Formats: sequence, structure tokens, C-alpha cells
Amino acid sequence: MNNYPTYAHSKVLITGGLGFIGSNLARRLVELGAQVTLVDSLIPEYGGNLFNIAGIEDRVRVNISDVRDEHSMKYLVQGQAYLFNLAGQTSHMDSMEDPFTDLEINARAQLSILEACRKYNPGIKVVFASTRQIYGKPDRLPVDEGHPLRPVDVNGINKMAGEWYHILYNNVYDIRACALRLTNTYGPRMRIKDARQTFLGIWIRLLIEGQPFEVWGGEQLRDFTYVDDVVEALLLAAGDDQANGQVYNLGGDGVVSLAKLAEMTVAANKGGNFVLRQFPAERKRIDIGDYYADWRLMQQQLGWQPHIGLAEGLRRTLDYFRATLKDYL
Repeated sequence: MNNYPTYAHSKVLITGGLGFIGSNLARRLVELGAQVTLVDSLIPEYGGNLFNIAGIEDRVRVNISDVRDEHSMKYLVQGQAYLFNLAGQTSHMDSMEDPFTDLEINARAQLSILEACRKYNPGIKVVFASTRQIYGKPDRLPVDEGHPLRPVDVNGINKMAGEWYHILYNNVYDIRACALRLTNTYGPRMRIKDARQTFLGIWIRLLIEGQPFEVWGGEQLRDFTYVDDVVEALLLAAGDDQANGQVYNLGGDGVVSLAKLAEMTVAANKGGNFVLRQFPAERKRIDIGDYYADWRLMQQQLGWQPHIGLAEGLRRTLDYFRATLKDYL
């Protein structure tokens, strides 16, 4: 499974390191013997949570700062072998209501991080967490990396810019960088107190609380990636120079409708209820319809594939939050 090089004793920086994916990555890197520094702003809306590193607090360095702060990033990138650049504003609705903050975090801050690397650590390897959102409404399914990019919201446009800054700096300045276009990532430590990161989070919270959850539409098709599989993909991309300058789709082991996903989530919980509702008009305008990824490029080049099936992933996620719910509300 892990055919990446050793990370033992490597210095690793993770932006968004107290968030969902960053904290799961940090745990894996600590297991592998890396020296890990986590950067997080802990701005309440963005998903950072100190509880996410419970049990490894004494084995990581935590720096509470914002990726928009050029001075702290300039200092933090120095001496690092790897940068996993996961900090971002992920809410599509927030990006439409406050487009300039989204621009600052997802585009301008990315440029200043790369400038810091260029000036102070040009030998670093950077992996950027991009998003399937930049494809917009698919012309064809499954969506491969050659599909046109047509974002349907401000978040998608800014994430696209952030991604392409990384590829540009790889191509022009030899800052080894690549990007992974993530789809619906789920699992332990995800944000569940609202739907800012993913609707699945709020479903899981309501199920555990014994309340019904809403499914909008229900017929849309999606794929889902369990967080451990995303962590493996990040480590593979960082450890292989074949990835430099590349963008890769991540995906899941299958495709489900949202109505079917709701049934599977209830089954994994051994009970619960949901209500099918019409799609709200303000969300409909930026909805992309059906989406699932063709992730064969990453499989062919780096040997990645998802290992955790949806039923198993949902069960693990529910077990985790049942035990820790109070720490996520």
C-alpha cells in the first residue's frame, strides 16, 4: 500500500494542519517518524480543532498563524523538506457571500506561500489540495484531468488559481509542486457542526443526535474518498518526483446517488431517518449535478487507489464521532 520513500526524520510543514485532512495526515506522518509542524489560523469557520491532534500533541509543533501572514510563512517554510498545502476556505456559499476573503485565502495567500518557497527554500516539495469543484458541471462522466475547467462559484475560481500558481512555479521556477483534485472526502475529524465542509458531516451529527437529516434532490451521483486514502495519496505525491507539475484526480471505489448514500449512512448507524427535499433555489444555481472522477492517472503513475469502501468508511466515521461528539460541537 505505502510504496513511498521513508519520511523518518524528514521535516514536514502542513498548512491547515489542525483541520480534518491535515490532522489525519499529521498522525500518519508522526507514525512514520517525521518531524511535523502544523500551521493553522484556528478561525472558527474554517475547521481547525485542537482536539484533532489529541494524543499526538507532544509529537508535533503547532504554530497558530494565518497563511495570509507573509512574514510567518516566510519563516515557517525554511528548512522544510515537504509542504502539504491544505489550508483553504472550502465553503461554496461563504465564497459567494464574501468573495474577497475567499480570494485572499485561496488565491493570494497561495501565491505568497510559493514566493516564500522560491526565496527561502527552493528545494522544498509542495503538494496542494485542490478540488473537483473547478471542473464545474461535467460534460462527461467519469471526469478525467483533461476535462474543461469551468467553475460555477467564486470558491472554484480561486481554488483553480491557487492550483495553477503551484503548477506555474513548478514549471518556471523548479519549485517541485503538484496538485490533487479532491472530491467528497469524509472520515474521522471532519467538520460536523455545520455543512461548511461537507453535507455528510451534518448528516452524521444529526444521526448520532437521533434527529432526521435532509437530503436535497437525492438523485445526484457522487463519489467519496475516505480520509485515510487521501492521506496515502498525499504521501505518494510528495514522495515521487514523477508527480511534479501534475494534477491528479482522487475519487472513490464506487458511485452512489445521494438518496442511496443516505440509506447507507442510516444502515451504518443501525437506525435513523432522513427526509427527501427539493433542492433550495439559491444552492441550485451553483450545484454541479452528477460528478464522479476518473482517477486512473494517479493509479497508473503513482500506484494509488482507494482501499476503504463506502460502507466500511461510514461505519468507522460514525464510530469515531459517537465517541467524541462533544469535542466537535
